Amino acid sequence: MVVTLKDVAERAGVSRSAVSRTFTDGASVSDKMRKRVEKAAKDLGYSPNALASALTTGRTKLIGLVSNNFHNPLFLEIFDQFTKGLQDRGLRPLLVNLSDDIEPSTALQMLRQYNVDGVVVASSNLPTGFSKAFRDANIPVVHSFGRSGTTPQVHIVGIDNVACGRMAARTLIARGYTDVAFLGGPENATSTQDRYTGFMSELSAHPKIRTSYSFASAYRFQAGRHEMMRLLNGTPAQAYFCGDDVLSVGALSAIQDKGLRIPEDIGLIGLNDMEISSWENIALTTIQQPTRQIVASSIELVVAMLDEPDRYPEVRLFPCNIIERKTLKPILE
Repeated sequence: MVVTLKDVAERAGVSRSAVSRTFTDGASVSDKMRKRVEKAAKDLGYSPNALASALTTGRTKLIGLVSNNFHNPLFLEIFDQFTKGLQDRGLRPLLVNLSDDIEPSTALQMLRQYNVDGVVVASSNLPTGFSKAFRDANIPVVHSFGRSGTTPQVHIVGIDNVACGRMAARTLIARGYTDVAFLGGPENATSTQDRYTGFMSELSAHPKIRTSYSFASAYRFQAGRHEMMRLLNGTPAQAYFCGDDVLSVGALSAIQDKGLRIPEDIGLIGLNDMEISSWENIALTTIQQPTRQIVASSIELVVAMLDEPDRYPEVRLFPCNIIERKTLKPILE
């Protein structure tokens, strides 16, 4: 039998409205009454009905978590952090998988149907206009891992991808490579564009270093492998900044299948530091993105917006650092 609010009221010897107030955030109820009701609820194994509570408070405690990166192992780690972080705040994540859809209309319609209290867009390649559609619909929104700007239209939490591109270039220069290349994700992805810009900008001050670039069709293992196979049919560069760990692992697979050695024949540096990058058979040198700080800051902002929906948009960027492993030559002395 399902235990009802009426059962708890009878067990505690109070009115049903007293039980309702006890389990309603912000409602007025004495400490004595609260303890009495909570003990009765515990004895009976009663849990408040979240949907009924939403009708009373006007809040569903649902937070839409929207992404198009479900094929990237890093984002599985990120979703794990988001869901745990939201649940720890008493909120419930509602996942929306965009796949290859970059128009916000479908996701917006779905999340409106569920009357979500807020939205986190977790993607490094969606345009900022995607998140703006939620703001225009008066839904509090934070764009995590999004593109930063000087005049943000929504809250942005992430990293400076241009600075990361520069960091990758400096890392390859310090190791004496004279022929380097950028192997990015989709050419239309904002993260790809910014990482490419930073990489090439830094190398422009070193005219003796030969540079080239190419793009994979997606931030996926097979896309990175396919593009590296194509490059190996010609004359490959000495080292590649792959712009993402999952592309790097795909490229590493292709290089090894061709019988070439890493880093003796070809060097690789990625970006993200996803878990498998540290595996001994991969040992990828990479730029570490501080995902835990980004996720925590994103949750902090979306929670703050529940009480202050008109909060002025801000940009929070976190620094990255190099994680040295085994896919690049040592730094020149």
